[in-house]
Amino acid sequence: MTIDQKYFPEFKQQFIDVGDGIKINTLVGGKGSEAVLLLHGHPETHLIWRFLTPGLVGRYTVVLTDLRGYGDSSKPEGAPDHANYSKRAMGDDQFVVMSKLGFEKFHGVGHDRGARVLHRMVMDHPERLLSCTMMDILPTYDMYRDTSQEFATKYWHWFFYIQGKGFPERVLASDPEYFVNYNLNLKIGPAAKSRFPQEILDEYVRCLRDPMTFHGICEDYRASATIDMELDKADRERIIQVPILALWGKDGVVGKLWDVMSGWQERAANVEGLAVAECGHFVPEEQPEVVLEALLKFLAKYPG
Repeated sequence: MTIDQKYFPEFKQQFIDVGDGIKINTLVGGKGSEAVLLLHGHPETHLIWRFLTPGLVGRYTVVLTDLRGYGDSSKPEGAPDHANYSKRAMGDDQFVVMSKLGFEKFHGVGHDRGARVLHRMVMDHPERLLSCTMMDILPTYDMYRDTSQEFATKYWHWFFYIQGKGFPERVLASDPEYFVNYNLNLKIGPAAKSRFPQEILDEYVRCLRDPMTFHGICEDYRASATIDMELDKADRERIIQVPILALWGKDGVVGKLWDVMSGWQERAANVEGLAVAECGHFVPEEQPEVVLEALLKFLAKYPG
């Protein structure tokens, strides 16, 4: 039995060709007429959603993917301007996936990097999103703009990964197991350690043993600090009209350093939010029961 068969027993796995030689690892389950696309963050894969899917498949068609550069999806060599890892490029992958699955409109749910991809998706094609759930982020432009010493210290990777000429890739690839354990333990709330069994960590390590995974991750962050900043800056005056649910860990860095609700209210017209108690960064894994309840209530308000 594979790890996907264990955690997503009713899901069908496939690689969807989105063009330019890119194939996105995709799992589809459920039978609802409405679809929910779930986008993971760093340094994880679609496995982050293992606690939420059982509560979603009875009402929705649920689509899980690995982002470009992550998991078992394609990991192209980064372009000189990092454009092929821009959130626009990564979001376009997801739009093609959903179109090929027969869904021109759908709900989007993202955590961390996946939420940043979703943010660009709703800016570029709001007509395709029924709702957006953003977990433990504010827009990238705002977070870079407001960088403090404390943020730079705790989110050190934002500034390390963007260094060039393969330097961070080479350092990170030297010990993927240590990288996974250090990275996750740094951000997981103490009460949630048991929700990350060794087999899950081992799967993340497996993906990271491919040096191109670290390259994809670094290119994702390099794009965020360059081309994504320009795209976000150009959209500063636009207000998102698609309904937004913001969820963040009350004990996490984002929740402690920013007023998350106010931040999203500056960018969107219709925002609901919840600071999830006893929770760090990995919101859907640390407090899945709370997240699922809030998510189901929110999704039901905006049927397709």
